[in-house]
Amino acid sequence: MILLFGIPSESPLVMVRQALERINAPVVMFNQRKFDDTRVRFEVSGGEVTGVLELGGASLRLEDVAGAYLRPMDDRILPELAGTPPSSPRRAHCRAVHETFGCWCEISPARIVNRASAQASNASKPYQAQLIQGHGFDVPETLVTNDPEAVHEFRSRHRRMIYKSISGVRSVVRIMGDEDMARLHRIRWCPVQFQEFVEGENVRVHVVGGRVFATRIVSEATDYRYARDQVGQSAELRPFELDDALSEQCTELARGLGLAFAGIDLKIAPDGRTVCFEVNPSPGFSYYEAGTGQPIAAAVAEYLAHGDDCGACE
Repeated sequence: MILLFGIPSESPLVMVRQALERINAPVVMFNQRKFDDTRVRFEVSGGEVTGVLELGGASLRLEDVAGAYLRPMDDRILPELAGTPPSSPRRAHCRAVHETFGCWCEISPARIVNRASAQASNASKPYQAQLIQGHGFDVPETLVTNDPEAVHEFRSRHRRMIYKSISGVRSVVRIMGDEDMARLHRIRWCPVQFQEFVEGENVRVHVVGGRVFATRIVSEATDYRYARDQVGQSAELRPFELDDALSEQCTELARGLGLAFAGIDLKIAPDGRTVCFEVNPSPGFSYYEAGTGQPIAAAVAEYLAHGDDCGACE
């Protein structure tokens, strides 16, 4: 049994579910928006983890789950809880369901894509950058500060630089221009991450178990995800072949972070060095699959159903 957790209409979940159905894998959808009718409990005894997940009128034995794909939104901001007081029993029940299920995911022997503990490094990009560097990748020179003078000194050493968030919360990456420097005093109340701008080709690498799918992104935008807004034209996505050494390095990076599925953001610089910006532990891969036709959802489904040892994954 494969368990899918999140919002059923979300594109990655839809695509993985369809891929699982194509290989006739039994699938159960855990819709987090229906938390009112959900109960979860588990226990550990004799080295085994057992439990029950009640979804509406159906009960699922957690020990029957072979794999689980997790794509939840923050349960605290579910639409069903809008206007609900923080201390309400309904909100407490919702939180308890998510916390208990999350604890089960941490200790379950099932293939979990991905455990919260493995995703945690992305909550601090500077911390994750140190882990990335430890796996042999170059990382851009970075400054995290709330001191405007430090930013002026950093900019004097780099012809161009960008700024973005420190946490795992998505932000739009932008070039630091003169108009930004004029409002630099505002960072005294909110530290910001600044990085040298790295020239080169953007490459997104999806690692699924032992499989690697690389996509080259052709765009003049600083942040190709927002290319239409930044340069008036959407980015072009093309399948890209990594050499064996780089492919293995990406696989080892994902494995080292404990991620069965990861989205790795690289730039291939003109001097040949490979710079890694971050590792997304819950990649929204549908954008890349739609643009290239690469069978990423199928690879995730095969991993969930069979792990890395199945013939279908070769």
